[in-house]
Amino acid sequence: MSHEVRDFTAEVVERSRRVPVLVDFWAPWCGPCKMLAPVLEHLAGEAGARWELAKVNTDEHPDLAGQYGIASIPNVKLFRDGKVVNEFTGFLPEAELRRWLDRALPSPQADTVAQAEALLAAGKAEPAAKLLRGVVQAELRNGAARVLLAQCQLVTDPAQVGETLRPVGADSEFSDKAAALRLLAELAAHPEPSAVAPREAVPARFAEGVQALRQNDPAKALEAFIEVMQRQRDFRGGAAKDACRAIFQVLGPRHPVSERYHRAFSAALYS
Repeated sequence: MSHEVRDFTAEVVERSRRVPVLVDFWAPWCGPCKMLAPVLEHLAGEAGARWELAKVNTDEHPDLAGQYGIASIPNVKLFRDGKVVNEFTGFLPEAELRRWLDRALPSPQADTVAQAEALLAAGKAEPAAKLLRGVVQAELRNGAARVLLAQCQLVTDPAQVGETLRPVGADSEFSDKAAALRLLAELAAHPEPSAVAPREAVPARFAEGVQALRQNDPAKALEAFIEVMQRQRDFRGGAAKDACRAIFQVLGPRHPVSERYHRAFSAALYS
């Protein structure tokens, strides 16, 4: 399929008022351009209505190259509402280009993801998960939605977390959070027995921490896991330490719960 532009005003400027248009400024003699072209065309083929690709041969359109300040090629510019809103120069491999697009293009499902996040924060994991399942079906590579769905599944069905996060690979910006959620899901899916003798206080406290994960209560979980660290730091091979780190990773360092418990965790870790 040819994406070559014949009428730049109609096919790029005006078209971008309805759908984002990614413009590849290139030339036939440019080696990196030849490498980038099939990557762009492949991604455009799976983009659906999210964005469209247009190509401008700078040898044939030096006026456009001058108008848009093309000093080296390939130069890729993203147009929205008739204006350039983002760009890059040079070759990007597919994984990096996907990340660039994810940052540059807001998801059409962004409002739904935000709604689901608010539901989860309000303790409504199942309705949030229902919304997010629709998002990931519409956008298979939406890492933000997959990670949030996995958080819901810690409460509703931890056994599903691994499958939900399977497409979130090491090259994803969400890889660290996904790894943390996989660890927490493993704990939630295989909890310690809740009925233990008083002399087994550490396993009981650890089980309370796991139960708090299932209840979407990270503060209560951290309290329990930190207490386990204080009593028996190497319990289950340091599982309480790993659980705390995973919770902090999922919440982020600026989350109020992270800020409240990180000092106690550090004290338990290094005491």
